[in-house]
Amino acid sequence: MARGRADRDLVGLTVLALLSVRPAHPYELHRFVIDTHKDYIGGLPRSLYHAVDRLAREELIVPAETSREGRRPERTVYRVTEEGRAELSSRLRRLLEQPDGDTKVFLAAVSLMGCLPVPEAERALSTRVATLEGAIVSADAHIAALAGSGLPRVLVLEVEYDRAMKAAELEWVRATLAEIRSGQVSWNVDSNAGQLDRQ
Repeated sequence: MARGRADRDLVGLTVLALLSVRPAHPYELHRFVIDTHKDYIGGLPRSLYHAVDRLAREELIVPAETSREGRRPERTVYRVTEEGRAELSSRLRRLLEQPDGDTKVFLAAVSLMGCLPVPEAERALSTRVATLEGAIVSADAHIAALAGSGLPRVLVLEVEYDRAMKAAELEWVRATLAEIRSGQVSWNVDSNAGQLDRQ
């Protein structure tokens, strides 16, 4: 899958993230997504099962065991591979670093940020801050140029709105970074076992 499409595959990203915590079968993943209100995922349960199949074909996840309880259908438990862990980290870093017009993308990245080591998440958010600051400076210049053009303000409102959204996001990211740096928001990742221990 091409990088741009892979980054926007929020269902696949979520499957990789959940399997990085512990092996599970697709039904468990489905229940977890519903129970934790990962509302950026649509088309359940079909989208999740398709994502599992695709990730298995790409060898980012592999079957760990198959079991059957009573008359229930056979269930395959999957685990993430080392390539899957590397792909998860790479995708998450890019989504945290690069502002995107689709707010669901950043929402998903924030939701799964605990799968990254704290210093990596901090660096990615710092990059996002710098990018947003540059975008706001550019928007201010654009607004100033339009103000001097004699155009009615109604034709400039979308630029003002875009600037306001970027400023609000920048304020949130800065505040979250400050909380991570102060220890108010923290987590530990055991990179060997792939266990996520939230404090």
